[in-house]
Amino acid sequence: MKLVLNGGGTDKQVEDARALLNSLIDHNKKILYIPFAWPDSTYSGCLEFMTGELSDIDKQGIDMVRTTDELMNKNFNDYACIYIGGGNTYKLLNDLKVSGAFDKIRKYLIDDDGIVYGGSAGAIIFGKDLDSCNTDDENEVGLTDNTGFNLINGYSLLCHYTSREPERTELSKNYLLELSKKKPIYAIPEEDTIYVEDGKVEFIGTRPYYEFNNGEIITKEIRNNKILK
Repeated sequence: MKLVLNGGGTDKQVEDARALLNSLIDHNKKILYIPFAWPDSTYSGCLEFMTGELSDIDKQGIDMVRTTDELMNKNFNDYACIYIGGGNTYKLLNDLKVSGAFDKIRKYLIDDDGIVYGGSAGAIIFGKDLDSCNTDDENEVGLTDNTGFNLINGYSLLCHYTSREPERTELSKNYLLELSKKKPIYAIPEEDTIYVEDGKVEFIGTRPYYEFNNGEIITKEIRNNKILK
């Protein structure tokens, strides 16, 4: 299992994350792109954006699915990796769970030693649950079971932290401090990425990330900003 979970950055912000992904994948296969977090269900412009975003990845192209039925009919092992994009985290998780794709992705990761890249919402779903993003996303789909894949050592995750206006950061901080009395949370800026390989968690990036635990916040500096296989 290999997870590359980015804090929501684009282009130059996440060059190291893309370089890591490029070092992991089979370059003779396509990337399977899941855009379901995006609020526009036509996903207009998503493939064009992702084609530019992943232009420096050595691959055979990108396949974007537009429906959960289409996703369920895919053989994940035919692809270099799965790429899950950002948007509304509740919509994304709801689509995956209702369709059965959640369990299919878990099997791909655990049983087939799969590779997944998640950005923003696509990263948060791999934490313990979605409670960490309550101040960021609206649960417009009425999702009741917000448990995630829980593959970050029992931590929930918040992305874009400290990458937006100070008022937004302060709101998130106060909320996470209270939430952390019940569960631990990682909060990462857009430039940082969590890399999980077979249960081992590492951080790459250019800015500090934050651990919320027992009602306290700890600032963590990244000492090695590159992990290349």
